Amino acid sequence: MRQAGVLDVGCHSALLTVARRPKGGTLEPVLSRKVRLRLHQSLGPDGRLRESGVRSVQRAVTEAASADPQQRLPEVFAFATSVIRDAPNRDEVIDRVAHATGIRLRVLPGEEEARLAYAAARRWAAPTGGPLLVLDIGGGTLEIASGTAAQPRTVLSLPLGARTVTREWLPGGTAPSKRRLAELRRHLRDSLSTLPDLPQAEPGGQVLACSKTFTQLSRLAAAGKNRPPRTPQRLTLPALRTTVPLLAASTPKRRGRLPGISPHRAEQSLAGALIAEALMETCGVESVTICPWSTREGLLLERLGGARTD
Repeated sequence: MRQAGVLDVGCHSALLTVARRPKGGTLEPVLSRKVRLRLHQSLGPDGRLRESGVRSVQRAVTEAASADPQQRLPEVFAFATSVIRDAPNRDEVIDRVAHATGIRLRVLPGEEEARLAYAAARRWAAPTGGPLLVLDIGGGTLEIASGTAAQPRTVLSLPLGARTVTREWLPGGTAPSKRRLAELRRHLRDSLSTLPDLPQAEPGGQVLACSKTFTQLSRLAAAGKNRPPRTPQRLTLPALRTTVPLLAASTPKRRGRLPGISPHRAEQSLAGALIAEALMETCGVESVTICPWSTREGLLLERLGGARTD
């Protein structure tokens, strides 16, 4: 059976995923290998990746893509997300990683990441059609896509990722005052509400959230509540709003001990909650379903289906 591999190099990890897809079936994982990264600690004031970051990417790519002697890997599509894509020294980083590992990372425009996330979410949730809105809060950028078919009608990529907003508005991950928090809320709502083509939730349609940010916020909001087994995770706007004061009152170290919040994402979790709140409000969304598939799965589906990915 044909297999496809994707190596996703992001701010927090390099993740190799190999999957197959039986005829008429869904993705079946064959191999998953993750190497932890902390590239946010290696970014200069201008967003350049420092020497320590370049070396850590080289190491992570080598480890993640190392072949198991018992298992032959398929050709791997390797790509870097916004932390490398948007770095001023991106080309240097990619060249050095290629020289050291033999693997040349590709970069996808934010709009292409949004398209792929939508295609994956559509396949995961409702391949037969119907209105679908997909929200994806990344570290560097925010992706939004909507449509009624297999491919989206509208795709947007905005520089409103959780890491970006943290660096620009919440140094160290904390709000220095309630006034600063209110200013950031207004900035996010204004940035989104003034977009002429911002998709809206449609009656009878689905809204899926495809990011670690939404996943962790839904777990925090649901902490202590009983949820039937195997029930898809959901996050309502009222429940999301209860997480903001909790995160705002905590230091990043304390947030890392809260239910659902991982220590390596704790610093940007407050920004993530504020972005999610503004996004749901301006798109008219009362509740989202957490989708485990995103850009990576979109690439796997297209490669297994024979579609072009470059």
